[in-house]
Amino acid sequence: MGTAFDRSIRTTSTDHRGTRTEHDGLGSMEIPADAYWGINTARALTNFAISGRSIAEFPDLIVAYAEVKQAAAQANLEIGSITEDRARLIIAACEELRRGDLLDAFVVDIMQGGAGTSTNMNVNEVIANRGLEIGGFAKGAYEHLSPNDDVNRSQSTNDTYPTAFKLSVRHSLVRLIAEMERLEAALEIKGAEFAHVVKVGRTQLQDAVPMTVGQEFRGWATTVRGAREALAFVEPMLRTISMGATAIGTGIAADPDFTPSVCRHLADITGLDLTTADDLISATSDMGVFLQLSGGLKRFAMQLSKICNDLRLLASGPQTGLGDLQLPARQAGSSIMPGKVNPVIPEVVNEVCFMVLGADLVVSVASEAGQLQLNAFEPVMLHSLLMSEKWLTASLITLRENCIDGITVDADKLNQRSASFVGVITTFIPYIGYLEAATLAKQALATGEGVAELVVRSGLMDAADVAILLEPARLSGEDTSEPVLSRDYALDHGTRE
Repeated sequence: MGTAFDRSIRTTSTDHRGTRTEHDGLGSMEIPADAYWGINTARALTNFAISGRSIAEFPDLIVAYAEVKQAAAQANLEIGSITEDRARLIIAACEELRRGDLLDAFVVDIMQGGAGTSTNMNVNEVIANRGLEIGGFAKGAYEHLSPNDDVNRSQSTNDTYPTAFKLSVRHSLVRLIAEMERLEAALEIKGAEFAHVVKVGRTQLQDAVPMTVGQEFRGWATTVRGAREALAFVEPMLRTISMGATAIGTGIAADPDFTPSVCRHLADITGLDLTTADDLISATSDMGVFLQLSGGLKRFAMQLSKICNDLRLLASGPQTGLGDLQLPARQAGSSIMPGKVNPVIPEVVNEVCFMVLGADLVVSVASEAGQLQLNAFEPVMLHSLLMSEKWLTASLITLRENCIDGITVDADKLNQRSASFVGVITTFIPYIGYLEAATLAKQALATGEGVAELVVRSGLMDAADVAILLEPARLSGEDTSEPVLSRDYALDHGTRE
């Protein structure tokens, strides 16, 4: 185990001022006597006072790190690299952290240099000091349980941080995927509710052809499902870990038996099917899985933002806009215009999606900036991905509960609008030809006459046949069967015979 003199963090002393003195290779510092963190964390607090936001903002990271440290302690005990008494104290402290205890002890800034060393040492120090407390020792009495020699035994930041990174973003991803599935279901429900409400479909903000409101919602559901399946494809990649790699992937300072042992114990603790990377040197420096996850999040964010753009546009009005949908009124929309209600829920989701887009750029640049055997910028990638997952998850909840579930439509208005608009002429093209249809469309726009009436009056089709083609199910494409018309219509190069 080494002597107290050999330890990188040595035995501390506590004085009457309510502090304890801790030492490292750079010197000594006074630490609050009741703090679970130690000198490495104290230095990080001084050096990285950047964002004002601590790693405690992401409990998934703390839980994942505790899982890693507990597995390491169990593996070290199994291979004889640590005593049972010390392993027991580490395991007990880790189990508390996994329950969410001592979250306020994780104080280092989310923005930090050093490839995550400050986070790793914050975790090591909290586990050591809580373990000392459990064992009846004073905080800082590291001769009985050391952050480095015991909690960090057989490990490096460079294998624990990427492993905790993967586990934490996976924990968060699973929740996001579940919320995506709930949103998809909510959209499908609305699709069924509005299945027979015909509306005007639009392209390039211009009237196009009829469709149903239900088709629009089901289309959004399909979009969400595709993005969800793409993210689910990434999840198994996050179950490949690099424990045992230590500093650069060579496994220096770790017993060869540690690697399979820690993987097995970590799998038992997490309940996941984990595997060790085939090439630990590659795993220590390659950020490919994080790029793929970030890309999947960006894809979904941009698709989700487009859906919210559509919701805002379709609900525009209420008197002079499109007015296809009525979104639930969530709050007053103006401090000066009485009665104004804004689409605030889609708006806030748009804002989250913009942040995810920016986060993807951060992950991309940080991934490329890594050099040689290690990427020093994993902390900003971790923050970007956890933020994206957390915010997207929260935004889906509010979108579903405060918007989608309460959307209504004025079916009579939409049906009347779709029956009278010029775009229905498209459905007659197979029977009267494009040129005849274009002529009638221009006439309808110029005179305000109904397309159906013009078709009948022109003698191109019988009224009964026109009525069949204008049935809502046919206009929307829901009924794809061959219409039974009263007479046969044939075309030759667009000209009726």
